[in-house]
Amino acid sequence: MSAGSAARRRPASHGLQVGGFVLDVRSLGRRPGTMRELRREVTATERIGLDLVHIPEGAPIDLDLTLQAVSEGVLVTGTVSAPVAGECSRCLESFTDSVELSITELFAYPDSATEQTTEEDDVYRLVDDLVDLEPVVVDAIGLELPLRPLCTPDCAGLCPECGVRMAIAGSGHGHEILDPRWAGLAKFASDADVASPGPQDHPPSDRAADQARSRTEEK
Repeated sequence: MSAGSAARRRPASHGLQVGGFVLDVRSLGRRPGTMRELRREVTATERIGLDLVHIPEGAPIDLDLTLQAVSEGVLVTGTVSAPVAGECSRCLESFTDSVELSITELFAYPDSATEQTTEEDDVYRLVDDLVDLEPVVVDAIGLELPLRPLCTPDCAGLCPECGVRMAIAGSGHGHEILDPRWAGLAKFASDADVASPGPQDHPPSDRAADQARSRTEEK
């Protein structure tokens, strides 16, 4: 069975119509070992996935499946692939990708030992020789997609100081950060540099006095 939690499983309901995720398995005839391959493209009628990454509504979902009759029901195996869209958890940029996953799920016959000895939410069931694959796909997609998706595996995220994307800013991007404990001292040093005149900053009167003293000493 799939790795989906039993709490999220939904038993098939009456009134199903063949098409989309609903498969007609009457051709298997409950003969153990009978197999049938099925390939189908299904359009997602709603968003499937997680908060930051999902299969968009209207996206095509490709099913490549093998249906096999076994003693307790119909075993469905194969792959599901679809495009996904998301938002990078590091840099917050939108991105697109694809997902492909494997499924293995038993759909129990209504009068089988499996159906009679398991809780309703612990196993999927056939209803009127129909398999409803949608809850299987929804569970599998939810487990396959990452909780913290990335636009690229090496995404550097955002600059913690200015918020620019590091992919745009480049490896040399950075900010000089002054320890706040030294901020006052740095300001004092800057003010002192401005206030202290250099040799060329002596007023004219001081230069005249120096020249007069020099001439007196020469005499």
